[in-house]
This record gives sequence, C-alpha cells and structure tokens, in this order.
Amino acid sequence: MPITLMNPNSNRATTEAMCAIAARALPQAPLGWTAPDGPPMITTQAALDAAAALVGAAVLTPEPTAIIVSAFGDPGAEEIARRYPCPVIGIGGAAARAAARSGAPFAVATTTPELQPAIDRLMQRNAAPGLYKGCFLSQGDALALMADAEALDAALLEAVRRAVASGARRVIIGGGPLGQAAERLRECAPVPLENPVLCAAREVAATLEKQHERRG
Repeated sequence: MPITLMNPNSNRATTEAMCAIAARALPQAPLGWTAPDGPPMITTQAALDAAAALVGAAVLTPEPTAIIVSAFGDPGAEEIARRYPCPVIGIGGAAARAAARSGAPFAVATTTPELQPAIDRLMQRNAAPGLYKGCFLSQGDALALMADAEALDAALLEAVRRAVASGARRVIIGGGPLGQAAERLRECAPVPLENPVLCAAREVAATLEKQHERRG
C-alpha cells in the first residue's frame, strides 16, 4: 500500500514538487493526490474551508498505508482520518511539533496574511505554551511571489529575520508550496528552518517504523 501525499490545492506541479521533497524522508516515494478543483494556492480562509471538504471526502485508491495532508492549515486531516484506518499527518501540525521538540522558541514565516488566525491556532495546539512567537508575513502578493523564486526567497528571508528579531530561534516556512523555498533558504537563514513537508514525512516514517516494531 502506498503513502499518499494529498495536495489540497489544484496545482499538479506543486504536488510533484512536494512528493519529491517528502520522498527524501520516506521508505518509499509517496503517491500524489491533487485536489480536483479549487485555487492553485490556498490563500484565504474560504479556500482553506473548501479544501478541507475536498480532502475529507476524497476516495483514495489504492488504500494508503499513511496519508500526508500537504497544506499548511491541515485542511480535512481530521475528517479523512475518521475514514481511513492509517496514520494521517498534516504538515502544519507536524512542523509545529518538530519545532517544539527543540525546546526553543519558534515562529512561522509565510506569504498568506488571511490565513494567519488559522496558522496561529494550529501552532498553539501543537506546541507547549510560550514557545510559539507568532506568524511573520512576507511583503507582496502571494501568487506573484510564487511566480518569481528570487523575489519569494527575498521576501521570506526578510520575514525570517523579523521572526528572529522577535526572539524565535527556529522558523517554520509556512506552506506546502513553499517547500522548495525552504530548502533554498536553509543555508543562508540566520536560524534553523523547518520545512513542513519534510517534517510530516519524517513523522510518517517514524510512525510506520514504530508500527513495524510492534508487529515484531
């Protein structure tokens, strides 16, 4: 059975890029699923809610051995977890847990201001009180930045620096479609960065390994 990576937006190229990142930490390359409709990037609460409905109702064949919900708000993760008897990991929650395990204060740098309330709630649910320092937003339109890798990297790096100035000692690059940017920025960022897609893939791999050990 495959590990399925679900992309809750409708951009197939983004699905392929996220699968390539996740494959670095998984025992097998994931099978990608792309939302059948909706925007190419989730930038509003309404789009996040619509994506949750699509993910929650999705029929996955073949049946997966684990599911990664690869949008930063984890849309539909709880709903699909009720329908499939396998580990379901959202990249947002996985990134928060990974950052929190360091014990250092952390923050999020991202491009989507309308999703900040949802991001704040998700981070606070998955980290000990006091560790999360907030969400720091890039300057510029999210979709325009996604079309220009150099501008995207510069905008995210500036947001990372503001997060560090606020006291963060780790920064999550907040978005599945931002996974490639997270890798590009890793060497030049002033603090360690968390790539949510990799965080989720590592958590899936660890969960499957524990299941294997229990089965003997």
